[in-house]
Amino acid sequence: MADGSASTSRHGVLQLVTSTDRRGAEVVANQLAEELARRGLAVDTVALWPGTAGTQLDLEALGHRRRDPKALSALVRRARRAAVVLGQGSSTLPFGAAACWLTRTPFVYRSIGDPAFWATTAARRARVGVAVRRAEVVVAIWAGAADALMRLYGLPAARVEVIPNGVPVAAFSPTPVAERAARRRALAGSIASGLDPDVSLIGYLGALSEEKDPLLAIDAMAHLTDAQLIVAGEGPLREAVRARADAVGRVHVVGGVDDVAGLLAACDALVVPSRSEGIPAVTIEAGLAGLPVVAAAVGGIPEVVVDGETGRLVADRRPESFAAALRDVLDEATGDAMGAAARSLCEVRFGLDAAAERWRALLERVGGTVR
Repeated sequence: MADGSASTSRHGVLQLVTSTDRRGAEVVANQLAEELARRGLAVDTVALWPGTAGTQLDLEALGHRRRDPKALSALVRRARRAAVVLGQGSSTLPFGAAACWLTRTPFVYRSIGDPAFWATTAARRARVGVAVRRAEVVVAIWAGAADALMRLYGLPAARVEVIPNGVPVAAFSPTPVAERAARRRALAGSIASGLDPDVSLIGYLGALSEEKDPLLAIDAMAHLTDAQLIVAGEGPLREAVRARADAVGRVHVVGGVDDVAGLLAACDALVVPSRSEGIPAVTIEAGLAGLPVVAAAVGGIPEVVVDGETGRLVADRRPESFAAALRDVLDEATGDAMGAAARSLCEVRFGLDAAAERWRALLERVGGTVR
């Protein structure tokens, strides 16, 4: 709780995200803020620094550039007025922990990735541990991540909670197979010139970064000649992705997109070849859209992608293995059955309503005056 001398002037939740880029963690945070506001909580969402991608969220950036030290001083000023600060993602951890230590503001940190992946050296574990132990509560998005946080950083169980990612269920709905050609035709006329409406379409939606490994998804297409791939996202591998796409063929690179639901409606499957993940929101969105997902078996992905039921998990990083799994789910009967199972699972486990109610209870318990 905030110190008594300042508690009367503090109210609301200050939610902190990394940047203004329209990326998964930032979008999830904004959706959560909207849902909490409908429950009567005052939530102000700010970014540490401006984004660099083509598609941006309408958020205030505290700094002028990545890792701008001015972001910390601006955050301190904002944290003094907040009942609780909620940090969403790894970059917000050191900034949020420092600002809340200086202002004696309760800090809640949400770990969105795989804690084990980011604790590969003793120096990194020590650095993260100092910051993460300053949080009143650390929220993991699946039970395995909670166990890792307690094991790696010595956090007591009472300060770790599990709240899965939540996605607005009504925003996504399955598209019948017979209607997907028309959806692809619309994409070909807007953002994906050359897309063949009569050929199965696989979607990759995510950052173009080493961690997400979009190049593996493209390489898999060299072994899958009866399908095409659409790559939506921005990031440091943009030029390498375009060059590899041109070399392989049947790969359409479209940059960042605002209408994720519209893009998924044109697809027959989603591919997630990441080297590390938490539970990416796009896997839930694809499930709600009735699509099977082929993904690397990392992090919390198996919480959404149940191998052989809602999609396929790939244990190695060979393009041939991803191509074989994609070939399996592109079979119409298999894909339909897996897509229906994915929709059912995601409705029950990953709806935003249930997640937001748990967040409301947690923030009111920690921050007190958050309305």
